Amino acid sequence: MVVINPMHETRKRDHIELAQNAQTVRALVNQRFNYEPLLSGHPGEKSDISINFLGKKLDAPLWISSMTGGVGEARHINQNLARLCREFNLGMGLGSCRSLLESNQYFEDFNLRPIIGPDLPLYANLGIAQLELILRENKTHKISELCKKLQVDGLFIHINPMQEWFQVEGDHFQQSPLETLTLFMSQFQKNEIKIIVKEVGQGMGPLSLKSLFELPIDAFELAGFGGTNFSKLEVLRSKALSQENYVDSRSPLFNVGHTPLEMIDFINALGEKNPQIKNLPLIISGGIENFLDGHYLRSRSNNPSVYGHANKFLSFAEDYELLKKFTDEQISGLKMAKSFLTLKEVL
Repeated sequence: MVVINPMHETRKRDHIELAQNAQTVRALVNQRFNYEPLLSGHPGEKSDISINFLGKKLDAPLWISSMTGGVGEARHINQNLARLCREFNLGMGLGSCRSLLESNQYFEDFNLRPIIGPDLPLYANLGIAQLELILRENKTHKISELCKKLQVDGLFIHINPMQEWFQVEGDHFQQSPLETLTLFMSQFQKNEIKIIVKEVGQGMGPLSLKSLFELPIDAFELAGFGGTNFSKLEVLRSKALSQENYVDSRSPLFNVGHTPLEMIDFINALGEKNPQIKNLPLIISGGIENFLDGHYLRSRSNNPSVYGHANKFLSFAEDYELLKKFTDEQISGLKMAKSFLTLKEVL
């Protein structure tokens, strides 16, 4: 007597009923990868996509990029993100810590080391405008105190002239960010504090990148054009704050910039001439929709790298179980990509 597995019947019935809706469109095939189904088994528990990054081991090349702090709901969001880092062994950058330079009112929004634990990378974050002011007032000790108080591994310095230009209460720079960074690096005693520079959604061109990489920074976050654009955010914010019909003829400026892939090509070209640049760790972010985007960009880069999400994590951050599910799917997808995909040759 033949026993028919009811699961087999259910699966076959599903195949018949869903076949029409499962049709694919040739024009939508992903042109970035070769699919090689013969060369690997399915990834299992022992599949390793870990990476040593900035002196610490991450279980996956996934980074939680700088987001928020200093408002009521930020504490819960940040604590969930730190909890996620601890569970999945990931790295994290804090949102702007500017408020902590003057007051501890929002300290608990940023006090994540007790949650994330001692062994994972956690970085504070200040803007280049705050750095310029600190240098002008000869108060670089405030940065050391901030990093010590938060028990962080280092400091992000975000470069955002376009955002500050659009911001209603924005800071206007009295000198170029390069001058500020150069002066800061010459005066600040780094000791064990690492310095990461990042942009905030426009990216950087080749002249800026070349000048930046001549400084003794420890890593760079691309934050290229294509994701959250803080210049556009400030335009929208200004419109919301206005009591009259809002017109801003400057708005075409927020559409200038460089995508992560374009910047990776710039950096690869610079690294061919300078091995030191080739060794600089990168956090690749800006418009990365899914793990395939992250896997592709990392594969295109000659530098050691992780890829970062901000908005994607933020969209799930209030519900920890959803946040955990999203992250688990990212990591599972990365393992499958590593097992079965290779890059198509770039012509």
